[in-house]
Amino acid sequence: MAKREIANLRNVAVGGHGGSGKTKLVDTMLFAAKATNRAGNVDESNSLSDFEAEEKERKFSIDSAVFNFDYKKHTFNLIDTPGHLEFCGAATAVLPATETALIAVDASDKVRLNTRRMFSYAEKNGLAKVLTINHLDGDKIDFDGIITDLQEAFGNHCVPVSLPVGLGQDCKGVVSLLDSDSPPEGVVGDFEALKQSLQESIIECDDELMEAYLEGEEIDTDRIKNTFKNAVMSGDLVPILSTAAEKNVGVAELLDFLVTCAPSPLERPPVEAIGPDEEKTELLPDPDGPFCAKVFKTIIDPHVGRLVFFRVFSGTINDGDTVEVARTGATERVGHINNAFGAKQKECGAAGPGDIACISKVEEVNFDDTLRGKGGKLSLPPIEFPKPMMSLAVEPKSRDDEQKIGTGLNRLAEADPSFKVERDPQSNELVITGMSNLHLEVVLSRLKKRFEVSAETHEPAIPYRETIRASAEGKYKHKKQSGGRGQYGEVHLRLEPNERGEGFEYIDEIKGGVIPQQFMPAIEKGIRETLERGVIAGYPVVDVKAAVFYGSYHEVDSSEAAFKIAGSRAFREAFNQSKPVLLEPIVKIAVTVPSEYVGDVTANLAGHRAQIEGMDQEGQLQTLNAQIPQSEISTYSAELQSMTGGEGSFTLEFSHYDQVPSHLQQQIIERSKKKAEEE
Repeated sequence: MAKREIANLRNVAVGGHGGSGKTKLVDTMLFAAKATNRAGNVDESNSLSDFEAEEKERKFSIDSAVFNFDYKKHTFNLIDTPGHLEFCGAATAVLPATETALIAVDASDKVRLNTRRMFSYAEKNGLAKVLTINHLDGDKIDFDGIITDLQEAFGNHCVPVSLPVGLGQDCKGVVSLLDSDSPPEGVVGDFEALKQSLQESIIECDDELMEAYLEGEEIDTDRIKNTFKNAVMSGDLVPILSTAAEKNVGVAELLDFLVTCAPSPLERPPVEAIGPDEEKTELLPDPDGPFCAKVFKTIIDPHVGRLVFFRVFSGTINDGDTVEVARTGATERVGHINNAFGAKQKECGAAGPGDIACISKVEEVNFDDTLRGKGGKLSLPPIEFPKPMMSLAVEPKSRDDEQKIGTGLNRLAEADPSFKVERDPQSNELVITGMSNLHLEVVLSRLKKRFEVSAETHEPAIPYRETIRASAEGKYKHKKQSGGRGQYGEVHLRLEPNERGEGFEYIDEIKGGVIPQQFMPAIEKGIRETLERGVIAGYPVVDVKAAVFYGSYHEVDSSEAAFKIAGSRAFREAFNQSKPVLLEPIVKIAVTVPSEYVGDVTANLAGHRAQIEGMDQEGQLQTLNAQIPQSEISTYSAELQSMTGGEGSFTLEFSHYDQVPSHLQQQIIERSKKKAEEE
């Protein structure tokens, strides 16, 4: 591998809302950079970014795609990310591996939710942000309006840097407000006013420059450009560029802008690594420093194996080196180190600070792992991902696949940060959780294609609980004589409600030896087994006190088995007299939507038995905070998308258990009894 100058590296994540044309933009950037001899097309299923079968079929990005190429003596790692909220985990994972977020906006649309999310994630990661208004060759473009929308959404520090020359079918080029002194014919927007405004915005970012400007000094153009680059890197200014990727308009100019103004790995704030005693250490982009890299993507295929993508923050790794996985301490010998270009890889031999590379056949390396030199002590903080909210219970269509389905789903979860799989201990169901129905649909499609397992799904069982509201006593005498040794055990007990969340409490109040001590554990065991099975609807019993206070025994016929049965039956009798109720899980829900949808969302939540607790505002977005029964959210994701045109999102967090309304309780009990009879 030819040694790269770190200062000439550009790591850029490309994101935006679905439909903004970001993938077409990436394809055209690769073509404009002469990294490929064709510009791919999503609609024709030949995009270089969307190379997986699932992406070609659905015609949108599901995973990130990395492209390493050279342009004007600079090396780019351009990473296309998914635009649908369902697959935002892949987009979130990429950002810490880059210095710049290039966010595409559809010129004929408003600022969408995923555009806001991408901007917010980039800001949290301390990245430089570049906005590009794409699809300027579309119909009914209001260029001034989209500029206003961007400034309202993200602030007035978002400033136009290039303007289109013509719109729609007449869009034929762009002009730079930084480099051009006079506007060409057909330029859109007030060139002179916007150029003056841009210059003043740049000057305001530098106190010395501002002082010179106010004193009437002539400001050198190079000084303006240098100040502008520093302002972009610090986030003080967010440039807005113009492109029409379909017509290859403004794309070369965008690449030139990234060469000139996007930060290199040397210009990003140092990354903090964590030592063994939780002390923090700044990692400098030093080729001779301790090797430390972050895994931001894995591809797992049962035939090809595991392909791991990582970003190096410090040190250098070469073919044949041994690395340590910080999570486990396991070591892996690295074979060939490659640069990625979509679906293809090319050997590069080594990777140093700022480089993004991939390796294969490292089966112990997972997504989000830190790779470090053997014997290293540092690890990088975990990447923060949006929490998956939509759950389905799954089972294989064929019993022969019962083992394979768990293995396949777990392998898929290793590569997808927003997909989880677990076995529910109460229902014994295999439950998968993702961002939406669409996300889970894609996962199950991959399960079938990659692991040859077909699955059926249904809504997961709600983890109801049973408890009591009053005290009562119960007794049972287990007496059986059928030849030979009989069975005898009598138990009297008292049930009382326990504090919510305190669980079960067993109390031994036996006096005078009416029940010998050797039988007391058997009584408790019988009661605890009943707790697990439930009494009124088959759900676990919680928050009760059971005090055994009387009973009797037979010197010959009494046994542990007899007292176990007696304890269980006495408990059931007392439970049925203690005003039993069902408890349901209540979750905290935070629903984020544009302001115009707040009324519809509030009314819809009320229809789901939610209790609104408050509202927060962030720009044009409102977040409604509420508590809602878990049973009411199984279809909420689809409802929210329908209400808001795909502009809503929500998060969930378990809160507590509360009593099920009486009319619903009876329905649940009847369903449970019917299910038990069928089984």
